[in-house]
Amino acid sequence: MWEPNQIAELRPAGAIRASLEAFITANPTWVIEGCYGDLVEAAASRATELVFLNPGLAACLTNNARRPWEPHKYASPEQQDAMLANLQTWVAGYYQRADQWSYEAHRRIFDAHRGRKTEYTST
Repeated sequence: MWEPNQIAELRPAGAIRASLEAFITANPTWVIEGCYGDLVEAAASRATELVFLNPGLAACLTNNARRPWEPHKYASPEQQDAMLANLQTWVAGYYQRADQWSYEAHRRIFDAHRGRKTEYTST
């Protein structure tokens, strides 16, 4: 998703999709994790199983607050910590939004999958 050696610099959508396609083509078995609905949707038709981690808002907020420093996004742990309140607000909107990072999008992709699928609703 992110430009190498840059902080929080999103790569162009075409480059991200090309990397995903190259990865899937080059690897006979794979696991992809993440909340980017459009990429999950692109990979889902070639997935043998989808796993939906859906433990509820309280668990997501707790896990989010405990996330380790992400040096590919933030120059320092302090800079990341300064963004925590904004990030928690964004996470709290998961069940209300309708974008690719929303419950609505993830639910639609998961429900449409014709292969094996497992949903976990508790930690």
